[in-house]
Amino acid sequence: GRALPVLLLSATVSLLGGLIFGYELGIISGALLQLQIDFHLSCFKQEILVSALLIGALLASLVGGILIDRHGRRRAILVSNLVLLAGSLILTLARTFIGLVVGRMTVGFAISVSSMACCIYVSEMVAAHQRGLLVSLYEAGITVGILLSYALNYIFADLDEGWRYMFGLAIAPTAMQFLSILFLPVNPVKLSSWDSECQKGLIQLQNTEDREMAKREPYKEKHYSFLDLFRTRDSMRRRTLVGLGLVLFQQFTGQPNVLGYASKIFHSVGFQSNSSAILASVGLGAIKVVATLVAMAFADKAGRRALLMAGCVVMAISVTTIGLTSRIAPLAMARDCKAAADPNASHSLTQHPMMPVSSLSAVSPIPPALGAVKSQAGPGFAATRSLTKVFASTQSKEVVLDSSLTQKRGLGGLSKKDTVESTGPPFGGAPWTEHMVLNWITLLSMMAFVSAFSIGFGPMTWLVLSEIYPAGIRGRAFAFCNSFNWAANLLISLSFLDLIDAIGFSWMFLLYGLMGVMAVIFIYLFVPETKGQSLEEIDQQFSRKR
Repeated sequence: GRALPVLLLSATVSLLGGLIFGYELGIISGALLQLQIDFHLSCFKQEILVSALLIGALLASLVGGILIDRHGRRRAILVSNLVLLAGSLILTLARTFIGLVVGRMTVGFAISVSSMACCIYVSEMVAAHQRGLLVSLYEAGITVGILLSYALNYIFADLDEGWRYMFGLAIAPTAMQFLSILFLPVNPVKLSSWDSECQKGLIQLQNTEDREMAKREPYKEKHYSFLDLFRTRDSMRRRTLVGLGLVLFQQFTGQPNVLGYASKIFHSVGFQSNSSAILASVGLGAIKVVATLVAMAFADKAGRRALLMAGCVVMAISVTTIGLTSRIAPLAMARDCKAAADPNASHSLTQHPMMPVSSLSAVSPIPPALGAVKSQAGPGFAATRSLTKVFASTQSKEVVLDSSLTQKRGLGGLSKKDTVESTGPPFGGAPWTEHMVLNWITLLSMMAFVSAFSIGFGPMTWLVLSEIYPAGIRGRAFAFCNSFNWAANLLISLSFLDLIDAIGFSWMFLLYGLMGVMAVIFIYLFVPETKGQSLEEIDQQFSRKR
């Protein structure tokens, strides 16, 4: 009778973990629009505030693995919940810029530890035939969390100090996750014997053969040092190659940047008003949710390899198509965050798709570093950054246009003329209408890219990572790969505009297409199929193969 409650609670923990993660990633875009006015933030300060989450998460991926392996997955999630509650309170009550930075770093640390611990905990908690579904639920939670943050950004945009509510509302799902996990047993991997009370409840999740096998040959947990990740013992080096290959290809296929052009592409096919562009970016978010649900349904049927390879093929075709169409109908580019007072305050590093160049100098809605953070390097963070950026840029423009809000908040630096100019279509109009068919092809390619990412690399990378390492080093191995994902994401986001200056937009996307083809070959050669196998069987399969 214990099996069903354990299954439902595992699902709840996974979903809430993802929801909190996505929410914290997405909420900063709306909050920043108010914070820059309330705290008179320069571009540089905005970059620091946005990067604070990334710094906290990077720290967590360096030390979180030790916490997860030493003290258990369940305790790591409980601790991360407490840290997240503290971070949310610091943000909600913040009176100074330093308070905001400390709060965001704390939140970044907590969601990074939680993301790693949740995936590992749930993968160990459930039976082989349900693992794909329940670990992928985390990714679904992230996409829903991002959509929720968009909605709340919109609701609280006109409220005085609305950012306090935005940050404070994260407390509710965190408290719910904390309570859910209190009712779950201690991590089964840490139990010394198959006969313990908890295990009796959990073993019912598995089929009779699994149970008989488990009783016949009890699984002996081995102990590993961190350096074993790079040694040939038990094929650990091969596992590390698989893990690093997946997280790096997840970034180098271009997902942190492809969606940065979403709003431009929406404008080109006729979404001229701001509200329709916001709806369109939310629509992309909804496509992502649906695609993730498809991945959840098929993870245990089609298998991880099949979904990864199918997703990669579609992504490669999509970015190649965008690259080819942009050769004929080029998209304009503008560097963002030019502060009115001091144009040299910061070096802009990512694009600001929707703001017309004329109004860029007037208000600096979102800093370049936001790009680096948005596609977090924990499970699933992919494509979240860019969607958030699209939403933020459209919303920031609405803030500029809403004259009552401008007066209420005392937003300086905008003359009446600037405000009126901003309402027109941001891009001249003539070039777009010439290439309407190509623009629609580009838009459909981008939708295909989002869907393919959310079916393949989005959820499957983290599912495979939570399966391929032995229990004794799973936390540290996951954290090691996670830190590379953060670093690669930061590198891709920061180097994007410089690369475009050097080789051009279309060549950049064709390069992403080539990386997609290489990713397919890598997955075909190195990534094993793990569906339907217990974690012990996967471990033994790796240990046998050289």
